[in-house]
Amino acid sequence: MKTKNTKNIFKKMFKPLMVFTLLLSVVSCVEQSDKSKKSTGETTDTSEVVESEIDLTGKKIGYCTPSLNAPYYQALLQSIKANTEKNGMVFLSADGQDDINKQVAAVEDLITKGVDALLLNPKDPDALVGVTKLAKAAGIPVFIIDSSIDPSADYVTTVQSNNLANGELAGEWLAKKFGKKKMNIALLSGNAGNPVGKTRKQGLLQGITEEQLRTLGYIDLNIKTQMYTEWSYAGGLKAMEDILVAHPDINVVITESDVCVLGAIKAIAQAGKTDDILIVAGADGQKEAIKYIMDTDFYGCTAMNSPVQIGKNAVEYAIQYMNGKRDFKKTSFTAPLLITKDNAADYYDPKALF
Repeated sequence: MKTKNTKNIFKKMFKPLMVFTLLLSVVSCVEQSDKSKKSTGETTDTSEVVESEIDLTGKKIGYCTPSLNAPYYQALLQSIKANTEKNGMVFLSADGQDDINKQVAAVEDLITKGVDALLLNPKDPDALVGVTKLAKAAGIPVFIIDSSIDPSADYVTTVQSNNLANGELAGEWLAKKFGKKKMNIALLSGNAGNPVGKTRKQGLLQGITEEQLRTLGYIDLNIKTQMYTEWSYAGGLKAMEDILVAHPDINVVITESDVCVLGAIKAIAQAGKTDDILIVAGADGQKEAIKYIMDTDFYGCTAMNSPVQIGKNAVEYAIQYMNGKRDFKKTSFTAPLLITKDNAADYYDPKALF
């Protein structure tokens, strides 16, 4: 028969073992996705046929991604491809390979191939302006996908999640969670100057401060440091290792994207701080993050940035343009949505690319 002390010992031994078992499982999934080992056959077909008055057979949709080094980019490409082909059109893709010059050249190649619509996810908001003007001169409508571009560019609409509203939801949740308790915050960002990252960050900070003013009557926003991760697992790991050395009193990590923090979790676990640090993401709803939210207490929430829905909407808007529609809003948002432990199971799909 086990004594009370024996039971306590088992609890202390089991808890870290459980955390590290989950970490190994999820990290394995992330690394496998990062290396593009996921089979596209694992994804559920959510493509749809769009009503069209013209015959779409043979119409060409070109899509240029900034890279394919993250599950999000892979899932977005697959969604655009599936919806393009579902509607009888030809899908042409180009990879910017995380290099501005290569992305510019890739877009120019799609223009040369005579696509009927160009879907562009720009790595840089300024460097791709010129190719949008080339596309317009060639009579090709441009749709900006996921990220943003300088307003001087020639494009029909930007299709993305509501990054400001999503960030606000996550920041509000965090402020409610902590109440009057002191937050020592580390901010993990994507890369410097990225307009989407800046908007997500703005949303997070607005959500925190507005909720504090509403409930406490004052603002207590203590951001100890910001580190850039280049939107990568490895970048998040390195950034978090440095943060924990320089700022051991950190008890909150806020981030512009799940991918920025998934690697950071490994550093947090190795430092034995999964019980001391709460993670809040302003976006993406990546499946590994949702799994953490379901199974642990250290990943508090994330917000939905669905590559499946963005890809579907982008192809639909391109078809509408081909059918004569011109009155598009300059930015077309998907609906904001916060994912917490209360609803995480509703959005978790272990077979999803992202």
